[in-house]
Amino acid sequence: MRIHFIRHATFVLETGAGRVLVDPMLGRAGTAPAVPNTPNERPNPLVELPLGDGELSDLLGSTDAVLVTHTHNDHWDGRAQELVPKDAPVLCQPEDEDKISGAGFVGVSPVVSEFEWNGLRFARTGGRHGTGEIGARMAPVSGFVIRAEGSPSLYVAGDTIWCDEVEEALNAHRPDVIVVNAGAARFLEGDPITMTAEDVAKVCRAAPESRVIAVHMEAINHCLLTRRELAEELDRQGLAGRVEIPVDGEILETPS
Repeated sequence: MRIHFIRHATFVLETGAGRVLVDPMLGRAGTAPAVPNTPNERPNPLVELPLGDGELSDLLGSTDAVLVTHTHNDHWDGRAQELVPKDAPVLCQPEDEDKISGAGFVGVSPVVSEFEWNGLRFARTGGRHGTGEIGARMAPVSGFVIRAEGSPSLYVAGDTIWCDEVEEALNAHRPDVIVVNAGAARFLEGDPITMTAEDVAKVCRAAPESRVIAVHMEAINHCLLTRRELAEELDRQGLAGRVEIPVDGEILETPS
């Protein structure tokens, strides 16, 4: 299994059963407005894609399917909707089927509980995109566990904080690899809506045998936790060797 991390929550998962593009946010730096009501008002994305136009075209041309965990703009933006072929298989949570189909995509498959496609098995998991009223407004969001014959299992936790649903997914699926969306994204009011450093530490302790990869940092204006800050806190808690924090464009290999 190979994970080609692109930027923010966007990556390509490659297994023997095919290549899946996860949560494509493909816009150029500064072309989208800042997330409002946040401490940092810079336009988004904060950084460019680590791919030239030709590389991006090659990546999209070699992608077999797209997985959209939810349709917030930093996971499924306008440029992705322009560039992803309209006949590409797109898997999503049921609540987003009409929105994605309404944008002209003809191969949309909602994952209600479990779904099998081309040798890849997808199981949908729950999550909480924040707490209280903010969490309710940000819902729904989903995570997905992906399995393929001969490859490690991968849990894409999605936009969630540490919560009962994440713990339940870890216990039920026991994934080999976990991708968590960190960044401690937040608004001026309320608690963080994606994982903090402490949340990532809780994932490590709940799944001591799993490989943990932390993404979703330094690309969107309301994600305030940096890679360095996350690494420093994990080191303080004795977990530095448990979490990989890739830079944009990095390729991570996992033996079968």
